[in-house]
Formats: sequence, C-alpha cells, structure tokens
Amino acid sequence: MRTVIFDLDGTLVDSAGDLIAAANAAMASLGYPPQLTPGGDDAVAFRGGRAMLTLGFERLGLAAPKAEIDRCYPVLLEAYGTSIDRYTTLYPGAVEAVIRLQAAGAAVGICTNKPDHLAEALLTRLGIRNLFSSMIGAHTLFTRKPDAAPYLAAVTRAGGHPSRSVLIGDTETDRNTARAAGVPCILVAFGPSGRAVANLAPEALLDHYDDLDRVLANLLP
Repeated sequence: MRTVIFDLDGTLVDSAGDLIAAANAAMASLGYPPQLTPGGDDAVAFRGGRAMLTLGFERLGLAAPKAEIDRCYPVLLEAYGTSIDRYTTLYPGAVEAVIRLQAAGAAVGICTNKPDHLAEALLTRLGIRNLFSSMIGAHTLFTRKPDAAPYLAAVTRAGGHPSRSVLIGDTETDRNTARAAGVPCILVAFGPSGRAVANLAPEALLDHYDDLDRVLANLLP
C-alpha cells in the first residue's frame, strides 16, 4: 500500500492571510504597527509564527528580541485560533486528489509543525478532517519536523510503511524531513516561492494537484 503524507500550511491550504493577520495582532498587543503584508510575506508565514514575529521585529529595527517574541507568540496563537479560517482556502484540486488516492487504495495522513489543536480545528472547520487517517502536529511527539520521527509516526498511524511512502510539502523543512526519513519528497510549486523550490532538490515538483497521480506513479509505482 502506498502512503502519502501531506504537510498542511502552504501545501494543502493557503493559510497565509490568517497567519499574517494573527502575527500583526500579536505585535499590535505590544503597541507596534502591522509589519507583515498578505501576499508579500506569504513565504515567511508558512515557516511559522516565530518566523513571522522575527521578521516583524527586524523591520522595526529591534533585531528580533527573544523576550518580545516569547511574549507575542501566545498572543499570536490565541488570535489565530479565534479566526482560523477567515481567509484560508484549500488549494485547487487538493481534496479531489486526496479522494482519488483513497479510491486507489492509498493511505493518506498529515504531518505538520502547526500546534495539534490548531491543525485539528482548521481541518475540521474546512470539513476535511475525515479524509486523513493520521494527523501529527507540533506537540504529538517530543520532536517535530525536520526530525524524521513525526513523519514516520504519520506513516505508521495511517497504516502504511515508510518504504512505500512519500512526503508532500512546500519548504526546506519538509525537504529535510524527507531526507532524514529516507523517503522521496514532492514539493509544491504553486506556493509563494513558485518553482524556486526546485533549488531544494526534491525528487519531484507538483505544479497542480491535477498532476499528482502522474507524479506519484513515477516515485511509487
């Protein structure tokens, strides 16, 4: 049985707008004006909350003080949880691709560095939680990506075996996770970095979910 494990933000869903709004709200709680812009800062949004806050403080000329980031981060999570799907959308063809995989007998799961409760909430709000046999988040284990353990857990909990699995993601973290696990990596080329993700040397690129069956056939016949 083939097992396909997806990253979440930037891979299955475009959540940059809600993530950036939460980061700006967190900085506003300390009296700072918004520093991140939807569209312009989507790539950093998909690297996580602390990456967004670091960029925001750097733009203020504050050299990303750790204490301020630590103060802002819980506020960011609260703001994001309150409005988790205001702007977030599924990438075109994503749901249909997952359904095709299941119909073909493949197992599917999610491995994300998003906090577990937020990942579960987003998947539920979008109405797609039932499509995935496993969901490993930032706090499911004691480690997170790019450590291989979360990925391997996502595979086994979905009922698969690593030797017949593949990771689909969008960032260097996903690429390094796949390398650590010794599995192929597909990076999506429809995110904010476009086809520049080819520089990370994945085993394959995915331009649209309509192409997923063909790409997978080359990696996992």
